[in-house]
Amino acid sequence: MTLDKPPSGTRGARTPPRLLGRIMMPLVLWIHRRSGDRFGGMDLLYLVTVGARSGQPRTTALGRFDDGHGGWYVVASAAGAAAHPAWYHNLAAHPDQVSAQVAGTTVRVDVEQLEGAARDQAWAAIVARAPRYGSYLDKTDRHIPILRLTPVP
Repeated sequence: MTLDKPPSGTRGARTPPRLLGRIMMPLVLWIHRRSGDRFGGMDLLYLVTVGARSGQPRTTALGRFDDGHGGWYVVASAAGAAAHPAWYHNLAAHPDQVSAQVAGTTVRVDVEQLEGAARDQAWAAIVARAPRYGSYLDKTDRHIPILRLTPVP
């Protein structure tokens, strides 16, 4: 399984320095877990990837949207930044080593990057549930990937 990673954009929202993210991520994960795996009215999942360069496990909290078939959609929006989020680079480098933790249960997942009509339908459903995602398109000229995560038995 491979992902066709689109290029970064030329404009977008500012992102915090990576060092700040590395320092803050454990605290953010702890807060999210204590709040019932919710943030900003959205259900979360914890995506576990393997670092593209480091080879070390990396965990990221992401908004999850049920796909209606037992899996979830996640959006590599980075809040409309010009560059893809680090977790997306990790996922593209090691798509066969991805798992998701939902409601305290960790499952290995298959990853599918949506394109065309499937992507358009998923995007409409995501924006209906979390309207702020719609504004990310105005912030960047980057193609924002939408991924379907399907649990593997």
